[in-house]
This record gives sequence, C-alpha cells and structure tokens, in this order.
Amino acid sequence: MKIRSAVLHQMGLPRPYATSRPLKIEQLDLEGPGEGEILVKIGAAGLCHSDLSVIDGSRPRPVPMALGHEAAGEVVELGSGVGDLAAGDHVVFVFVPSCGRCPKCASGRPALCEPAAKANGAGTLVSGARRLSLHGKPINHHLGVSAFADYAVVSRNSAIKIAADLPFEIAALFGCAVITGVGAVVNTSRVPIGSTVAVIGLGGVGLNALLGARLAGARQIVAIDLRDDKLRLAKTLGATHTFNASAPDCAQQVREATGGGVDYAFEMAGSIPALDLAWAITGRGGETVTAGLPHPDKRMSIPPVALVAEERSLRGSYLGSCVPVRDVPNFVQLYRSGQLPVDRLMTATVKLDDINAAFDRLADGETVRTVMRP
Repeated sequence: MKIRSAVLHQMGLPRPYATSRPLKIEQLDLEGPGEGEILVKIGAAGLCHSDLSVIDGSRPRPVPMALGHEAAGEVVELGSGVGDLAAGDHVVFVFVPSCGRCPKCASGRPALCEPAAKANGAGTLVSGARRLSLHGKPINHHLGVSAFADYAVVSRNSAIKIAADLPFEIAALFGCAVITGVGAVVNTSRVPIGSTVAVIGLGGVGLNALLGARLAGARQIVAIDLRDDKLRLAKTLGATHTFNASAPDCAQQVREATGGGVDYAFEMAGSIPALDLAWAITGRGGETVTAGLPHPDKRMSIPPVALVAEERSLRGSYLGSCVPVRDVPNFVQLYRSGQLPVDRLMTATVKLDDINAAFDRLADGETVRTVMRP
C-alpha cells in the first residue's frame, strides 16, 4: 500500500529545520504485515527529543529512515500468528519490541532485550525485515515504529492494547515520555516515600519524572531548567523548589535548599553539563540517574573516590526500566484517576506537513510535547 511518511535522508542539516527540511514527506510503499506483525493506522505521534537527536546527528542511525517512535493507533490488519489482537483494537507503541525469550527478557528486564537492541540499531523490525521502501529501495525503521506516517507495520511486541476511549493524542505519550520519565523514578530507582528528588531538564520526559516523584511521595521535588516558563509549569505540577540552570551557583543553591544535596537526581536533558549538574547536587549516599542520550562520543568526568567514600551511585535508565505490558496499563489507570495528569504536558498538535517547523520549536525548548496527527 502507499503511505505518507516523514523520512530523514541526511542527519545534521542546519537549522532552521523549516528551511532545511531534514524530514521529507514522501510517498512510500508499505508491505503488509509478516508473521508476528500488525498493520496499524496511526492516530497520533509525539515529537520526542530522541527523534530530534537522530535529526541533528546526536544519536546516529542508518538513513534513510522513517522517523517517529512515540505513538498510538488502530489495528487494521494482523499478520499470521497474531491471535491476541483484532482489527479495530487500539494500541500504544513501545520502542523496544522485547522478544520475551532472550536472557534479559527472561530476567524481567525487557527494556534491555538483545534482539530488539540489535534490530533498533540496524533500522529493522525485530524480525530483521524492512517493510518500507521508496522507488524499490528499502527505508529504515525508527525503533521498530516509524510513526510519523499515516500507517505503520510493526512487530506485535511493539504494541500494547489500550481501551478505545483513550484519545490517541494522550495515549501516544505513554509510549515514551510517560514510561521513560515515570519509570525512571518508580522502576529504575524505586524512590521511597519521603525522599528528596531533583529533575534536570523539563521536557516531556523530565516533567513525567517530576510527576513520578510526586506519585512516589517525595517530600522535596526540585525542578531545574534553563527556561523560566517550564519552571513555572513544574511548580503547578508539584515541584517544591525551582532553579534556573543558567545561574552560576545553581548547584550551590540546590544543595543549600536540600540540606546537602538530594537523594535522587534525574538528568533528562541529554547533555553533559546537565549530567554534571545532576552529579553535583546529589548528596552523600544518593543516586544520580540519567535517561538522556547525548552523542556517543561525549564523556563526563567524576571522582571515583566519591562512589566509595560517599556511597554514591551513577546509573542509566532506558525505557524507564519498564515492563511495558505491566506498566503501560497501570500508568493509564493512574492518569484516569488523576494521579498522573500527563494531558497537562501537551503543548500543541500539528499536521504531518508541518513537522519540520515543529522540531524547530522543540529544539528551542518552546514545547513540552507536540503531537502530530496525520
């Protein structure tokens, strides 16, 4: 079938993207679903910093690639072997199509699924196939989803069934921003009630981490960003303290406000200065967690003695250390009950043809979550 899709042919084109247009809206050929795969009509797709990181070259991926990984839609067709979904079902996509059988999946850590990591790096579905092509030449899939389009073929393992009454633009956020941000707090760190928490970088993932900290019962929630408008939003979402990261003495201010540093510092900006700041404001015995994805050539420096003498730790969080089949439905129910007001993070909706300009606004930090509707 013919579909419209946003395709990246070259990473690192200059800004403004509205002018350089790194994402070309192409008419692609989409094969039907193979064994264990499904065809989905895209209802909505969120614009995430992980997409931007591929566009600007910070997260190298094989091109040409059809981008978009945070999305929700309606099942249209089932491939052979898929018996637990039906046409008309609504699903949220997850960007790690965990196989359920490799050692990491078997140990309860599907976010680290080995076949999924290999497929995502190669730009294929977890089966190794590419279902997209342009003039007979294959187009790579982004994280097994490629949702900046009107239709997508994905692995059954990339989709979590949801209730049909959840609006697509809200449902899409659960595929990345919610599970990554909230998951980092409740799964990766398992923040105990009464802890002190800081979140650096108040994009969609960072603000979800803030919501996760409130959900976990943190007694102090410190929000840090370069933009005052995001700090004001964080205050309305439960932050007890806000600090602008541009202040030369930001780390000192946070440490004074928290009595020597926080128990848990979450870096969600994807930059080394932000990670350095997170480390600097983590107190003795505390944990610094990063879910950001700077360029793989970037490095940070820490004094190893602090790991021992202060019993501190530094760890990463991918997919919020989630088990998607468990966590997506749970987080949706928390949203419905008012405990995870993720709808307040939506900034705007755009059409597919306007996606390059929307990424300019994301790069400038003007938006939290913009959602594309085909």
